[in-house]
Amino acid sequence: MSENSAVSRETYDIIVVGGGHAGIEAALAASRLQKRTLLITMKIDALGRASCNPAIGGLAKGHLVREIDALGGEMARATDATGIQFKMLNRSKGRAVWSPRAQIDKHAYSAYMKVVCEEQPGLSLYEDEAVAVLTDPPETKIVGVETRDGTVFSCVALVLTNGTFLNGLIHIGDKSFSAGRIGESASIGITESLVKLGFDTGRLKTGTPPRIKRSSVDFSKTTIQEGDETPEPFSFTTKDFNPPNEACYITKTNPTTHDIIQGAIEFSPLFSGKIQGVGPRYCPSIEDKVVRFSEKSSHQLFLEPEWTDAEQLYVNGFSSSLPEEVQLASLRSVPGLEKVEFIRPGYAIEYDFFPPSQLKASLETKRVSGLFFAGQINGTSGYEEAAGQGLMAGINASLRVDGKDPFILKRSEAYLGVLVDDLITKDTDEPYRMFTSRAEHRLLLRYDNAHFRLSQKGFGLGLVSSDTYQAVAEDMATTEKAEAFLEKTYIRAVDLESLGLEQTTSKDSYSLANLLRMPRVEVEHLKPLLPDWFSSIKPSLLSLIATNSKYRGYIEREQLQVERLSRHQNTAIPPQIDYMSIQAISVEARQKLQRIQPETIGQASRISGVSPADVSVLLIIIKKIVSRETS
Repeated sequence: MSENSAVSRETYDIIVVGGGHAGIEAALAASRLQKRTLLITMKIDALGRASCNPAIGGLAKGHLVREIDALGGEMARATDATGIQFKMLNRSKGRAVWSPRAQIDKHAYSAYMKVVCEEQPGLSLYEDEAVAVLTDPPETKIVGVETRDGTVFSCVALVLTNGTFLNGLIHIGDKSFSAGRIGESASIGITESLVKLGFDTGRLKTGTPPRIKRSSVDFSKTTIQEGDETPEPFSFTTKDFNPPNEACYITKTNPTTHDIIQGAIEFSPLFSGKIQGVGPRYCPSIEDKVVRFSEKSSHQLFLEPEWTDAEQLYVNGFSSSLPEEVQLASLRSVPGLEKVEFIRPGYAIEYDFFPPSQLKASLETKRVSGLFFAGQINGTSGYEEAAGQGLMAGINASLRVDGKDPFILKRSEAYLGVLVDDLITKDTDEPYRMFTSRAEHRLLLRYDNAHFRLSQKGFGLGLVSSDTYQAVAEDMATTEKAEAFLEKTYIRAVDLESLGLEQTTSKDSYSLANLLRMPRVEVEHLKPLLPDWFSSIKPSLLSLIATNSKYRGYIEREQLQVERLSRHQNTAIPPQIDYMSIQAISVEARQKLQRIQPETIGQASRISGVSPADVSVLLIIIKKIVSRETS
């Protein structure tokens, strides 16, 4: 239900500020957990707007979307309902890094999220700009928020998900103007309100490429890129999945393109010093790529439709803040784009963020109780990272209202656990992006087993329905039965040839599981030996079973490693420790521990500059404190 009443004071359990991917997941989670929730957004029609690339998922990000779904979030369902091309990335590599990605119809995606939010019981929408965070007189507890129109709303918990809107400043060449994204106002007031409360803040930068007219592209000079013939949905609950397969196209820059960019580099605000914020290392602008990778003669560009039958294409790989005429000239040197026309140029945007070392693992701030941050306000980049944080903040804000312990995921349990732990323990001096390489236990955290790992937790929280959880439990039982059959069923070595397989050792017989562990052997090779009930197993589950069987030894080894590491990882650090007084640890470690205030030994051990020796000293001190308190 939408509401925009006259100036008045109303009370909610939870207020969420910002209607992007983080805000939507936070608001939906809170309201689904029976909390009276208000979502304040500057434009209700822009809920869930994909302001940059028209895609969800990708390397490691696809894992996050699957985990959001397993915990009862909305992003995966929205993607399945509005996706126009689905593709599994990294199939040529190990299965731990396979990652689903989908092109979406960004108009349909936003419309889907708007309907879901408007129809969600317990969730109200209010269209205005939040300008101040309200606390009690000691300024240590959240009590509400004030909007631009003077309305004051009271709440027990507040979740800020302001994206790139906090004092947002857009740059195109030598032109700069205040905006949260193109065509929308920046948010003024929240940063100043939080700084008054003692929060540290910084500036980051991100960017977006030009949007071009499809009719101005010569596709005969590009390479077509289609989605998978048998695509997999993101959500476990999606049935009868048959999405369209809209084509994308690939082309490349060349030395002429790079010469044009190099000749105008002085006009780039990124190199002129006009932009102060730090940009994303792993998603650089085209001018940054040309300078940093000068030895490369070309860079790949992807032409992606932004909605079904769109005249507007997104030039993925050509993010830029160069003057519009330079962007146009350089693109017209690219094969297929010789006559390209702009719908709008690319631009860079600077915005305020708050270093996430100021947060607890619950995403609640350490300085003000009941105040949570999620999304780009924490220095992350990407829709998926934002949505994951929003879901976790919404869950923990709800638990905070109920006076319950927070919901914390370990690094060994989920990419969401890795994401939050990285944010609160590592210095964020550039936009944070999730990669599979950040997860030390990625073989355990595959995209295909997200629901096995997390659905029980989502069900326990109250975000996953009993029907969905029962379906997951049935799949788990089927998986266990199938894996046991593969381990227990043997075939004689002399019969391998009948399956089209070669004997590679001197064994007399092989279990079917051992055969699966051989290179290039898949379940299809074993079909003559499988019972009828195997044929009823859905393909996605059969793939998971094969993966578990193929990598069983590695998986068991990783699980043992997790158990060994967990002995001290969850040891709580008493809040009364004065790190600056501990002479036995390094000065750098003292300073960082004092600033970050880790909650567990595991968090402390992952802070850059804190050595294993420093951790050993901390364990001794904790043991003394606990002994003293119990004696």
